[in-house]
Amino acid sequence: MVTEAEVGELLHRRGWRTAFTATGMVAEWAALVGAIERGYGHDIYEYTNDLYCRNWLHEAWILLDDHIVQLLTPQIRALDDRYRAATFDDDGQALDRFHRLPGPDLWWWRRHPRILTGDLGRSLRSAGAVGIDPDPGAV
Repeated sequence: MVTEAEVGELLHRRGWRTAFTATGMVAEWAALVGAIERGYGHDIYEYTNDLYCRNWLHEAWILLDDHIVQLLTPQIRALDDRYRAATFDDDGQALDRFHRLPGPDLWWWRRHPRILTGDLGRSLRSAGAVGIDPDPGAV
């Protein structure tokens, strides 16, 4: 039986900056999805950094104990569904201008927020992204 802490330590040894937990990373994914739904307020570099919480979950899933996976899978699936609803699939064309895209199994990298606001919105629009501007009168 592999604990969350053991998986966090293993992934930390593989290069993650700290020993995260699955529960903590689900919370990070939930926070990011919520921010995207409202209109992500940070820049493109913060956004791509924030997407890595989902990468961590992807890597951890094959290592975690089945019980933990069974407990957290419904939450992650619901968050993934919300993420899909709040984003457009452009096969990563917009994000690829700013960050090298990982493999195709990391589907969340091939989408961008529907609401394009602030620095992130300006960056993604400059890369050809189309979305909703919550404040069309803003400069």
